[in-house]
Amino acid sequence: MRQKVTVGATGRSPQLIFLAVFLSATPAVGDMVVQACFSPAGKCSSLIIREIQQAKKELLVAVYAFTSDELAAAVVQAKKRGLAVQVVIDRDFDAGNERSKGKFLEAQRVPVRRIAAIKSNPPVKDAGLMHQKFAILDRSAVLTGSYNWTHAADRLNDENLLFFREAGPLAEEYRRVFSLLWERKN
Repeated sequence: MRQKVTVGATGRSPQLIFLAVFLSATPAVGDMVVQACFSPAGKCSSLIIREIQQAKKELLVAVYAFTSDELAAAVVQAKKRGLAVQVVIDRDFDAGNERSKGKFLEAQRVPVRRIAAIKSNPPVKDAGLMHQKFAILDRSAVLTGSYNWTHAADRLNDENLLFFREAGPLAEEYRRVFSLLWERKN
């Protein structure tokens, strides 16, 4: 099946322009490897679980929605193996969804923070969501994309997940953002 690519005034597709800008703005990284997973056919949860099982020191997770039993079990096992584990989830999603894993993770002694989007000034009724979807493993790997850690993301929705290995500088940038989320007071 062929996909039509829209070409802008420059004669190049917007995707190619974005990629060129992204690559030129990103510092060169040695042997970084990128893997893409697309659900529902890709069963991205299997990739996430495998990478969590292989992690040795640290697992930081920031996801809007976390309802997957399998992924929650993998996070708990990582904590039991001695990894430093922290999870940030959206406060409103967690409060309004009985399947959210926030309470389960806390019961298993996994540190969890529930946060909302940064408040606007002046206040707006619906200011937004903590809508991040990423994880950092051992300061050298990053998982990111549209993929929430849910059953629906894995088996029903059209989602994407990018996995960056040997990506130390990228992982450090994500760790910086994670720290800001973790320290947020709201």
